[in-house]
Amino acid sequence: MRAISKPNMPAPAAITEFIDADDTINNTSANAHFDSVLAARIARRSIFKGAVGTGAAAIFGSLAVTACGGGSDTVTPAPAPAPAPAPAQKLLGFNAVAKNLADTITVAAGYTSTTLYRTGDPMAAGLAAYKNDGTDTDMDKRSGDCHDGIEYFGLNAAGTARDPLGSTRGLLAMNHEYMTPLWLHPNGPTKDAAGFRPKAEVDKEVAVHGCAVIEVKLNNGKWEYPVDSSYNRRITPTTTMELSGPLRSSAALKTKFSPTGAQTRGTQNNCGTGYSYWGTFITCEENWAGYFFRAAGDDAKRSAKEITSISRYGRRKVLNTATPPVEVNVNSRYGWEADRTGDLYQRWDMSSVGTSADGSDDYRNIANTFGFVVEIDPYDKAAPIKKRTAMGRFAHEAAVMPEPVQGKSMAVYMGDDSNNEYIYKFVSKATWNTADGSATNRMAIGDKYFDEGTLYVAKFNADGSGTWIALNFDNAAIKANTVYPFADQADVMLNTRLAADAVGATKMDRPEWGAVNPKNNDVYMTLTNNSSRTAATADAVNPRAYSDIYGATTPATVNRGNVNGHIVRFSEAAADPAATSFNWDVYLFGAEAGADGAAVNLSGLTADNDFSSPDGLWFSQATGLCWVQTDDGRYTDVTNCMLLGGLAGTRGDGVKTTLNYPAVAATATTPAIAAKSVDTFVGKKPTSAELKRFLVGPLEAEVTGITETPDGKAIFVNIQHPGEDTPLANLADPTKWSSYWPDASKGAVGAVPKRPRSATIVVTKNDGGQVGFG
Repeated sequence: MRAISKPNMPAPAAITEFIDADDTINNTSANAHFDSVLAARIARRSIFKGAVGTGAAAIFGSLAVTACGGGSDTVTPAPAPAPAPAPAQKLLGFNAVAKNLADTITVAAGYTSTTLYRTGDPMAAGLAAYKNDGTDTDMDKRSGDCHDGIEYFGLNAAGTARDPLGSTRGLLAMNHEYMTPLWLHPNGPTKDAAGFRPKAEVDKEVAVHGCAVIEVKLNNGKWEYPVDSSYNRRITPTTTMELSGPLRSSAALKTKFSPTGAQTRGTQNNCGTGYSYWGTFITCEENWAGYFFRAAGDDAKRSAKEITSISRYGRRKVLNTATPPVEVNVNSRYGWEADRTGDLYQRWDMSSVGTSADGSDDYRNIANTFGFVVEIDPYDKAAPIKKRTAMGRFAHEAAVMPEPVQGKSMAVYMGDDSNNEYIYKFVSKATWNTADGSATNRMAIGDKYFDEGTLYVAKFNADGSGTWIALNFDNAAIKANTVYPFADQADVMLNTRLAADAVGATKMDRPEWGAVNPKNNDVYMTLTNNSSRTAATADAVNPRAYSDIYGATTPATVNRGNVNGHIVRFSEAAADPAATSFNWDVYLFGAEAGADGAAVNLSGLTADNDFSSPDGLWFSQATGLCWVQTDDGRYTDVTNCMLLGGLAGTRGDGVKTTLNYPAVAATATTPAIAAKSVDTFVGKKPTSAELKRFLVGPLEAEVTGITETPDGKAIFVNIQHPGEDTPLANLADPTKWSSYWPDASKGAVGAVPKRPRSATIVVTKNDGGQVGFG
């Protein structure tokens, strides 16, 4: 997921523009992008169980049987000819959706998309309908904004208990990642005379972040969510949460709110998701650091270790352009520190302002309580919510698991979403007991598997192999590290990025969502793009660096780096989730269909399946299809963001490919670059029958978050921030709004302007079959 670079916010006093957290490079380690390596040279959710029967029916169709006549003397007409068998259906048999810039959902023929749950929709009985004019209140009882990762949890027909295979009634648990503040207030976001954000606006903006759980059910063939369901709830940045695992009660997590360091308030900037095999929702805190203000002069109140840690996580001191430079405030994303009075607002100021030695009288340590995997029981409002600190602290994107095996440890795969960050794996100390899959004390089961284990970081080798490096305090590279002298294992979990730097992990092109292929347990990770990738830093697993013109031909509109992103996949040695080695290749390289096939369009994409910036990633447990969602700003001069379906194949089904970079002469400001060849491993080039576009979203919207009913007959997809690029100056003129979706479609005949808002849609096949067939 991206963070908006121009969030239509009033400019803070000391900064004119919010910097996109995804593009900010906080990794200043000397780890190879790969150059040195090159120089050297449900239950599984019903797949292939109950759901396969319905898939087979969809494939083979059905034959009509005509009854014989009776034995009476009555003359009966000859039986009508048997109807012709229905044509066999096949996966991806639908016609590809064309690229387009329409302000609507365009879905494959034979399918219907229905809007289910929009920003501001009520989630409790007695709440008024959302007026959508900026005056609405009670946002903690309404849908949040910027719908993102989403998971489905089945209920029995009565709605009284968990049923992992329940396909007509269930719960949707989802993230509300951030917000488009322009649409939340009557006149957009404002500042008071003193230059601070009004508290009323801050309260509304805080409330639209976090997560939601809503009940959904199939009623007369139509999906709906009961507004008054007892399951419905919001989880926001003010919700109390337990800190669980090795960092619980750590001195570095003590705050005024929790002087013992055992709790914190809230979760924010939640992006990718996952689910556990005991029925809990896993949500991941991504670009959380930018929400915190840090005052000028705070460095002087910190130890050298603290400054190193703070800087590595994106809150380094900022110097102005004076001579000599003067340190200024590190401003927060939205200014929620307000007038800096009142505990709910002070908590967004991470400056050291108290007199205590341990931070128990201020919020100097508050950022240390964010950046974790968070586990929630969607079925039980009374269950504690826990941040699982054993899985490390970074900009988490998704947390996905292969189906666990009795008697073996379980693995969780995660990405760190920022340029040049890493891919991680957590392996549980406890081994899987299948009885835990049906336990009702679900958070206690999470304690068992998520609070103790080993966290690894990935190193990708040039020959297509890879190594998982344990981030343990007794690792010599960690213990001897001088950039950041680690104190103990808890310190390693707190400063995971610095530990990964120390052991030489491979810098990646913005690792985002992960998914596990249920057919073979290959693990897939999206690498959305990397604007900082150059020919000099290109390596085997991140091999592309090129330029791309966006919408025009002027230098100002040139995108550079790994512009369109790719999807890496790997298989563990001996198919063991606890293995310390793996083999990898690249499933797909995003590219425009007309791009150079030798340097950019390495997957041979066509007009039916070309895409840019893969982000959301998910495998259907019912059909085995791989679904790819895009969060793109590089190809949106041609098409809105999209959802593609693919037959993923197997790691290693392609060929080794060499990219050649010519020498570049030195200039007055840049050194010469030597010619370079990079070998990479490209998966089988998909045909249009093996990868095709299924859905295109509305204008300026990200297509993100996808889940399904266990029978595969409905998929739920989130659409985030339509119309996000509308300038604040255009708010007063609805004709200048970029989008009207989902309540109208800009450009449609007779369309009445509506403020755009994020939403969850449900897509079903018109004949009632499984999604993905045609």
